[in-house]
Amino acid sequence: MSEIDLNAIEAIDVHVHVLAGRDGIPPVSRLNKDQNRRWESSTRMTVDALAAQYRMWNMAAVVFSVDTEALTGETPLDNLEIIEDAQRHADVLIPFASIDPARGQAAVRSARSAIAAGAKGFKFHPSLQCFYPNDRAAYPLYDAIAEAGLPSVFHSGQTGAGRTLPGGGGVRLKYSQPLHLDDVAADFPDMPIIIAHPSFPWQQEALAVAHHKEKVFIDLSGWSPKYFPEQLVHYANSLLKDKVLFGSDFPVLTPHRWISDYDQRGFKPELRQRHLKDNAARLLGIGSP
Repeated sequence: MSEIDLNAIEAIDVHVHVLAGRDGIPPVSRLNKDQNRRWESSTRMTVDALAAQYRMWNMAAVVFSVDTEALTGETPLDNLEIIEDAQRHADVLIPFASIDPARGQAAVRSARSAIAAGAKGFKFHPSLQCFYPNDRAAYPLYDAIAEAGLPSVFHSGQTGAGRTLPGGGGVRLKYSQPLHLDDVAADFPDMPIIIAHPSFPWQQEALAVAHHKEKVFIDLSGWSPKYFPEQLVHYANSLLKDKVLFGSDFPVLTPHRWISDYDQRGFKPELRQRHLKDNAARLLGIGSP
């Protein structure tokens, strides 16, 4: 097991989904089946398969599942298993854990166990976990994460999950409005926050929070850069040049498709390495003494 060599990789993809456990069988809830139809063969991407893929692509990746049991009734993938498997591929993989805050004190215990096992951060999806990020019920969980000095990534804006199901599969977009994260950033100033995705229809809110709060970042995953709003590109080229992060949302997009579109979108060439690798390396402490 070796650590990531920044000089040996092209990029750090900060948003990659583990979609199957060691048995290679993806979750089978109605919501997951809807996504699986669109993601096709990639739905069987285990941690080992992701490691092989990203090693071939000469990239590192932040990997995680999403705990959606409250909405789907489905037992989530095992955080400790994901962490253990990712540690065998520490040259390319960075494991995050996903825990539904609604689990209360059990969530806090699970977070501490994940941290002790080697989790490097946490993933939340408010629309799939049915909670507002600034709900005080989630604060004990954030306390444990902040105490460890680890980052948390929060889905923001619209989601493809449930898009082709009646009623959106019960998924409610209101929970993923980025302004809710302003409270979290104010109340947990030592916990880095990553606002995931271009935040349609609340892009201005995400930019405002990231600009105002020192430890708030934006990952650019889930959309091809050719569809990014002009304001997002402008901020990435200027005020937020040190706070935007490359993410593909694989298997939604492949990293190379994303980077190809990025190179044609009007981002400043001199910021390319910063956006694709350096900002994430600094945030995640990769390559630091």
